[in-house]
Amino acid sequence: MPSLRLVFAGSPAPAVPTLHALLDGPHEVVAVVTREDSRQGRKGVLTPTPVAVAAEAAGVPVIRANRLDAQTTERIGQLQPDLGVIVAYGGLVREPLLSLPRHGWINLHFSLLPRWRGAAPVQHALLAGDETTGASVFQLVPELDAGDVFATITEPIGALETSGNLLGRLAVSGAALTARVVDAIADGTAVAVPQQGAVTLAPKLEGEDGRIRWDDDGRAVFDRIRAVTPEPGAFTSIDGARLKVLEAAPARDAPAIPPGRIALESKRVLAGTATHPLELVTVQPAGKRAMAAADWWRGLGADSEVVAS
Repeated sequence: MPSLRLVFAGSPAPAVPTLHALLDGPHEVVAVVTREDSRQGRKGVLTPTPVAVAAEAAGVPVIRANRLDAQTTERIGQLQPDLGVIVAYGGLVREPLLSLPRHGWINLHFSLLPRWRGAAPVQHALLAGDETTGASVFQLVPELDAGDVFATITEPIGALETSGNLLGRLAVSGAALTARVVDAIADGTAVAVPQQGAVTLAPKLEGEDGRIRWDDDGRAVFDRIRAVTPEPGAFTSIDGARLKVLEAAPARDAPAIPPGRIALESKRVLAGTATHPLELVTVQPAGKRAMAAADWWRGLGADSEVVAS
């Protein structure tokens, strides 16, 4: 099998397993493209992306760029790559960069395409109540996540799994899938087939998408909390103050509670929905640390119940 010269593009932690898989393989990663360092946390510390950290630890040259512009394209072109591999880079690959590598670019996407094309496929799968999802490696084309697919894997979605848990799991299995596709491209056995089925879109979730809608049925409320954990984060408002819901669970053998009512029942903090209530497990009041919901309730000093909105 010929060894390929690879350029890898990615930024967040879920892209790191694929980078490691490629570094451990028979091909040469000649450069890593990632987004520029950004200020993180309350103190605004300038922080490199997880991919930048992994690449520099491995001694791979890093190109920091928020846009794949003409200058970045020229730098990549000087490396004469055979194939580009992209995982959650956070920017678009356009011509002439798209056709610059001899084999073009392949993309690892965390869904079973064409379902959930877009920036937040795992979150939207949970929001929709999907029971299965997966990952796809496809040929990058100008249209959004529309290229022919080389390979897929299918994974069940755990009943209590959050988007963070699921994405972490798919990042590992997807990395192995991507490495196999790269090997197949190198030895000339790779075959990509057109996407089949209905197209659904998965745009990025914004902060307000994390607001809990207590008037929905219990399953939909729980799915929303799972989908937005850890990002953008689930929250509700009590007397105008924001309360983050970091962990919740279906409440077994619990009495009916009106939607939006939060009450202590049998030492459990329960929140009402349109159907069955949920148990709040871990919460974070505004300006305070994360805490057990029962501790938050005791500090609240509420007699029987409060109303969330």
